[in-house]
Amino acid sequence: MALPASRRSGDRSGGCLCGAIRYRLLSEPTDAGYCHCRMCQLASGAPVVAFATVPRADYLLERGEPARRRSSQVGERWFCSDCGSPMAMVVSHAPGTIDFTLATLDDCLDLPPSFHIWRQSRIGWFDTIDALPRHERSRPQTMAVRPELAKAEPIRA
Repeated sequence: MALPASRRSGDRSGGCLCGAIRYRLLSEPTDAGYCHCRMCQLASGAPVVAFATVPRADYLLERGEPARRRSSQVGERWFCSDCGSPMAMVVSHAPGTIDFTLATLDDCLDLPPSFHIWRQSRIGWFDTIDALPRHERSRPQTMAVRPELAKAEPIRA
């Protein structure tokens, strides 16, 4: 899908439910997908979380500071401590990137997910009507998407 001219410069913005946290993306997101893992289900209260990835340095907090909690050895989740909105996750195997929740973008209609991961944890009564690739665990090519960022040092806000 070709991006509108206004999207090419990475001008996407988003925030939490109550508005205490606002962010801007300085580059266009990649690797949009659905995660069905149990941790995402519990963190969001939903059967699935839709997310996308940007370099950590390109996730600019413009207002507020998310609370952070290491949810597992896999990574650290960011959320609004006022309203509880799940905002993002920094995964341990790729500290130079951040996976942010698509629903927190002001406009995410032109950024649809392109795969499903952790289907082994899928809640049986929930499914999406699509023909996207489905992976029982993580995708084999996860680290190949942006290999240069997998070794980058994490950036602390």
